[in-house]
Amino acid sequence: MADLRELFESFGYANVVTYIQSGNVVFDTDLDEESIVGQVAEAFEDRFGFDTSLILRTAEEMEEIATVHPLETSDIDPRFLLVAFLDREPSVVFDDAIDPSAYEPDRLLLKGREVYLRYPNGSARSKLTYSLIEKRLRVRSTTRNWKSVQQVAALAAR
Repeated sequence: MADLRELFESFGYANVVTYIQSGNVVFDTDLDEESIVGQVAEAFEDRFGFDTSLILRTAEEMEEIATVHPLETSDIDPRFLLVAFLDREPSVVFDDAIDPSAYEPDRLLLKGREVYLRYPNGSARSKLTYSLIEKRLRVRSTTRNWKSVQQVAALAAR
């Protein structure tokens, strides 16, 4: 994570902080999303030797996302709540791409560029996989558990 932080600092981004070993980086900049992705994606591959999805959210977006998980209920352990961050809003019709009833008791809900996920029995053996979501919605994504989402939002609000 120190190398990742140094990469972001090398572009002059301010107040760069990473969150555990998750690949999450919080930083300040006046650049727009397209400019940041353009700078960092190529440098990331050059430095670390592999391509990765660079998915960005503003502090305000993170605060909104982390406020309420729409699939949370009092009977579910928050460890089984996740959020898939998409690189863009899907261009396909969600209900045509993924039939939520086919994956019960697991649930998902698309809201903008996020897919909220609920895995009451854990995600390890679920047929509702992250790669299925990417393939069906024709997007790239990265998924974080609910605790990580809230922690990154708190870091971004600093």
